[in-house]
Amino acid sequence: MKSNESRLWPPLFVAWLIALLATAGALFLGEVMGMVPCVLCWYQRIAMFPLVLVLGLGLLDNDRRCLRYAWPLAGVGWTLAAYHCLVFYGWVAEGLVPCGKGGSCADAELQVAGLVPIPLLSLLAFSGVVLLLVLAGKREKEHE
Repeated sequence: MKSNESRLWPPLFVAWLIALLATAGALFLGEVMGMVPCVLCWYQRIAMFPLVLVLGLGLLDNDRRCLRYAWPLAGVGWTLAAYHCLVFYGWVAEGLVPCGKGGSCADAELQVAGLVPIPLLSLLAFSGVVLLLVLAGKREKEHE
């Protein structure tokens, strides 16, 4: 493993781990707990699930190009999660809420253990991935 690639490995591994845990959590809530995902949850899943594969394959092959493919997914997912938090906390006008079929984006049942809102968990997961991608990108530029 080249020194540049070995410096990228820790932040990419942690980003992959966050994506894996978020994916497992989303699947657990939907399939085991029977919580019906709202429209915004589906869109966030579309952004999070591929991150597990993109970052995982990048780690296996020591391929720094995975950053190029992970950025759009993480950025779009973070934006959707931030918007979902605004919807959940009622800061978005009712006419702009995209829910129609499935669960409601602002439903009070979107909380884990009645304490932490699922949209906030998603925002934290995407924030962690984005920050780790920034760190990996800085490490890559330092050793070019």
